[in-house]
Order: sequence, then C-alpha cells, then structure tokens
Amino acid sequence: MGLMSFIKKQFIDILQWTEEGDGTLAWRYPMQDMEIQYGGQLVVRESQMAVFVNEGQVADVFGPGTHKLSTQTLPVLTYLKNWDKLFESPFKSDVYFFSTRQQIDQRWGTAQPITIRDKDFGAVRLRAFGNFAYRIADPKKFHTEISGTREKYTVQDLDGQLRGMMLQHIADGIAQSGIPFLDLAANQIEFAKAMQGATAPFFEALGLKLESITVQSVSLPEELQKILDQKIGMGMIGQNMGQFMQYQTAQAIPKMAEGVAQGGGGGVMGDAMGLGAGVAMGQVLAQQMQAGLAGTNPAVVAAQAQAAAAAAPKSEDVIALIEKLGDLKAKGILSDEEFAAKKAELLSKL
Repeated sequence: MGLMSFIKKQFIDILQWTEEGDGTLAWRYPMQDMEIQYGGQLVVRESQMAVFVNEGQVADVFGPGTHKLSTQTLPVLTYLKNWDKLFESPFKSDVYFFSTRQQIDQRWGTAQPITIRDKDFGAVRLRAFGNFAYRIADPKKFHTEISGTREKYTVQDLDGQLRGMMLQHIADGIAQSGIPFLDLAANQIEFAKAMQGATAPFFEALGLKLESITVQSVSLPEELQKILDQKIGMGMIGQNMGQFMQYQTAQAIPKMAEGVAQGGGGGVMGDAMGLGAGVAMGQVLAQQMQAGLAGTNPAVVAAQAQAAAAAAPKSEDVIALIEKLGDLKAKGILSDEEFAAKKAELLSKL
C-alpha cells in the first residue's frame, strides 16, 4: 500500500450498530480500508455490548453508552512510523457488537423417546417438548469460546448445540425435581425449574444466561400410553367389576343385533349363541376379578367358575331358545334344514 492509498483511507469517528432484524448474536464492525480515528466515539445502545480487540487481544468491554476511544492504532502516527513498510500498518483493531436481548421461543423437544427412572413405574420412556429463552451475559467469554472473529454469528448457528444441551439434562431435571411421571403434567412449572437448574451452568460456560424454560408437553409413546390408560381404567373400576362387565355386555348387544340384520341364516344363530356365551363368560370373569380384588383364594374362584359352567345351560333356557328358532323359521329367516340342525344341537345339550 502506497502513500496515495493511505491518503484515500477513511477514518472512522463513530462506531455503532443498528440491528436490522432478529437472530444476530454477534456482529463485527467492517474495518476494510478503514482506521479508527483518535478520539473517535463508540456508541453502544441499550440491549447491546461491545468488545474492543486490539492487536488480537480483547482490550476492553463496553456497556451501553457513548465511549471515547484512545488506542495505539492512531491513523496518522501509525502510518508515518511505518513508511519503511510501504505505510502498511502492523496493528489491527476490531470492534465486535453483541446483542444482549433475550432470544425467546427457542424450541426443544425429544425426537425419540428417552428412558428415565420413575419411582412408580421403574424405567419409563417419555417424550417432552417446550421452549426456552436465553441472552448473552458475558460477551468476552462468548467471543473467545463461540463467535471468534466471524463477521456475524446468529441464533441459528448456535441452535443445535443448545438443543442438545437441553435434551441431555431432561433426565437430570426429572431426578432433581423428585416428581413421579404421573404428576409431571400437573407440576410442569416445578419440572421446568429443575431443568433450568440442571442446564444453566452449561449455558454460563458459553457466556450465556438461561433466562427461562417452559414445558409444554410430557407424554409416553403410544404403546405405553395404552398400557397406562388400562391401568388407570382398572383403578377407576375398583370394586364395581360386575357393573363394568354388564356395561360392556350391554355395549356389545347393538353390534350383535347389527350382525343379525346383516348376516341372516346361520349368522343369526352364531350371534345368538355367542351372546349367551358372552353373558355367561362375563359373569364368570366378573366373579373372578371381584374375588381377586377381595383377596379370595384363586382355587376357590376356579371351582366356582367350573360350577357355573356345569350349571349352564338350563333346560328351560334351551326350550325357550328352540321356540325363538321356531319363530325365525316361521318368518322364513331360517330354513327347515337349519332349524332341524340347531334344534338337534340344542337338545343334545340336555
């Protein structure tokens, strides 16, 4: 670089950064073909901090306000002292601006279920989703550890690393909270506080401050959720197993009636016999489950079930069913052959 290039070089008297949009964490002031004028002003706005790097080392950190600069990179003296180097200055100065605003609505979530230890269920695989907010708290540490000399460093550049840190400490957060899985949904605020306590030190190591974490959803994989629903349902049924079986049987009757309307012929008899067997089986199951809840000996329950099976069917029930079959034959729903076959089958049970 010659003397004319030195003369054409621009001297910066005001250094400032007006953010054009969201998502920028660090920005280097453009210094190409420019030198900082002696006594120049550094303007740092609210929600910003600036780092002055002189000769490759962080010289100072500036908070919000207007600061007068006095450095050894004086434009005139530096160039005149280095005429033997064709006026090329060996001293390099840079100014980096950092946004200290909160970076909100940063999403975190488990792409795959993670396994945790629960005091009620033992090992449980769960999914969790939410968001978090952070800000730059130590620009010098962030500069030396993360952003370096890059012209711009954005939220997107840091997103993957921070998400990984969040997921890594979900299990730690649950362990520190001491909240069972079934109570996590009702204690999401406590769970979020525990996660923040477990994760915050790792943010600080990068010059960041974890401002908040929210937990929007905690759930089990679909197959485990079905098992949990069944267990909850059994707990809700309690001692009313007989009523539950009656309800289930009543719910099945319309479906069987629909099958009668659509199946015709042998389908009618199959559904009728299935209905009778289903009612009897439901009663036996209800007796067994009620006995189990009451602590009855399983052998006694088995004997009762065998006795119930031996007692059915009763002769009057068989006769009533044959009469119904006769009505179906008279209406033309059953043929003579079908009626005769079913009648013989029922009479053989007496």
